[in-house]
Amino acid sequence: MNRPTPPDLLTLLARLDPEAPLAERHLWLIDLLKWVRGDEASAEAAARRVLALVEAAEARADFRQPLQAWWQALVGTVDITVLLADFGFAPRTAFTSELADRLRRKLLPVTPETLDAAELFALALPQRFDAQWLAQLDEHLLARLVQVLTPAPEVDAAPPWQRWQRTVLDAITYCTVQVCATGFAPELRLRMSDGARQAQPFHALAAALSALRRELDPLTPPPADPTERLHAAAAHLREQLDACRQAVAGIYTHLDEHGISVGLVFRLRQLRERFLRIRDLLDCLVSPTPAQTAVKLLARLVVMGQDRNSVRALVAANSSLLAAKMAERSAETGENYITRTRAEYTTMLRKAAGGGALTAVTTWLKFVLVGLGLGAFWGGFWAGLMYAASFVVIQLLHCTLATKQPAMTAPAMAAKLKDLGTGSAITEFVDEVTHLVRSQVAAVLGNVGVVVPVVVLASVVMSLGFGHSMIDAKEAHHVLDSLTLLGPTPLFAAFTGVLLFAASLLAGWAENWFVLHRMGSAMRYNPRITAVLGEARAARWAQFMRLNISGFASNIALGFMLGLVPAFAEFFALGLQARHVTLSSGQLAAAGTALGWEVLREPALWWAVAAIPVIGALNLGVSFYLAFRLALQAHNVSGVDRARIRAAIWARARSEPKTFFVPGADRPLV
Repeated sequence: MNRPTPPDLLTLLARLDPEAPLAERHLWLIDLLKWVRGDEASAEAAARRVLALVEAAEARADFRQPLQAWWQALVGTVDITVLLADFGFAPRTAFTSELADRLRRKLLPVTPETLDAAELFALALPQRFDAQWLAQLDEHLLARLVQVLTPAPEVDAAPPWQRWQRTVLDAITYCTVQVCATGFAPELRLRMSDGARQAQPFHALAAALSALRRELDPLTPPPADPTERLHAAAAHLREQLDACRQAVAGIYTHLDEHGISVGLVFRLRQLRERFLRIRDLLDCLVSPTPAQTAVKLLARLVVMGQDRNSVRALVAANSSLLAAKMAERSAETGENYITRTRAEYTTMLRKAAGGGALTAVTTWLKFVLVGLGLGAFWGGFWAGLMYAASFVVIQLLHCTLATKQPAMTAPAMAAKLKDLGTGSAITEFVDEVTHLVRSQVAAVLGNVGVVVPVVVLASVVMSLGFGHSMIDAKEAHHVLDSLTLLGPTPLFAAFTGVLLFAASLLAGWAENWFVLHRMGSAMRYNPRITAVLGEARAARWAQFMRLNISGFASNIALGFMLGLVPAFAEFFALGLQARHVTLSSGQLAAAGTALGWEVLREPALWWAVAAIPVIGALNLGVSFYLAFRLALQAHNVSGVDRARIRAAIWARARSEPKTFFVPGADRPLV
């Protein structure tokens, strides 16, 4: 529940009670800062309100004295070190733990009755606008604010090392210890380069921290030249931080070559932010204007706190490298699905024809499962298992299922957008678009053009041999009604495109997981595996799985999603169904054959026939679009002149429309 708008400044200052309970003192701070923000229309106006606060306290001792007492109570009770050292960082070095923590903070309220300065900071400065008005506070105003908040005796007779310096030093110590602990973690050390491990930068970091602490030892009087020695110790610590940062940077190269771990990327990002925080704290410690430097740090903490509240930002930041690696692996596979010559086009047609023939068997098995009358879950489970097995057989026989291609070819196309600097590059990209469209058309024609006659032939043979077709008339009419273009078929086809895209994501993740955990090497050299298979066979199996793990994951995932997702949707009364162009074509052929020649007079048949190209277009288009957008983000492709690309594609469609459907004479690949 939002608190009411705070009263004016005089009423706020009159209400201040330094002896009030902890929660009331903190609520007063929240109200004061809410008054400073005002309507959030201008950061300059907010800064002027801070000036008004300072002037009011300077003018009246009855305001200044309670304000100073309140400030002393605040800094004496809450732990400022936690704010400076740990605010914005995950309490645990695990991605899943941080995700759960962010969800918890979004759902559960936070109390101002706290000794944790980080929690109070998040309550008092909860908006990005706070960073803007903090940046408007100049050095003179900050000096006056410090004078107002700090009792005169402490200003006039400051101890050799002031409290704020010891607090900052404690925060630096805490951050540095965290950095060392992370740097010594086995999962990071094993991925560092040999040179980085031998240099032992994290060992030297601890020594540099000890040297800095000796310069600010509260039990030791300051030397004759404290500033110079302090600056030298801080500079040495910065140098060691840079050495540690360079050692960690090499880990990204290892990840790029051997697979991405989201958890490890999360730890690396946290470590990088720790480096930056220590540098900011060192700046505060040695700055000639520490108040202004500290306020700049607080402004950055405000922004960091906002980012840490975002679940989306957490997932996006830490999954970007994984997405890039998945897109890269999909691009490598997708190149195999783009035909550029007549020979490749003919091969694609042949593979698609094989996929269509095998899908005819899948269609028959689907009707068999429907005839068993299983419950929703078990019907979906066995259908998913059957689909998965069918798709894996298609893969092992080197055939093609048309709808599996777009999510694989999209990353390959997106990767080419990074090099569109010249007109010739645009032309070459349009060539690739024609190759891609032509390949998809060939795959769909091959699938549909074979699954229909094979299903019809199988139905006729079953009718002649067993006295009944693949399905009865009642089921045939149900198929026509479910596939009609007048119903929700387009929505279901688009939904199936989403499932196809999800299957491609799982394929990229599975291949990355296989490489990351070195499963190929384990299968080849593990003593227990080689004892059973033998060294030669284990090597062959390892190579086979390395080449096919992506396809297996995609096919199995797609099969079970096509079977189980509609079943789960039915449980929630959503009514979603899968509409796969090749399977739908096979089902339509079976329905038409079961109803005989008379069905040609029924409008229901032709509405179902009209739905087939729509299903194919949505299956292909939705999965390609989603994969293409992900690949663009993963490859950091931005600033692409979409208007020029669109105009070039339309120009090619008007001048050479045939190239989108039929290959020209064989020529060297572009």
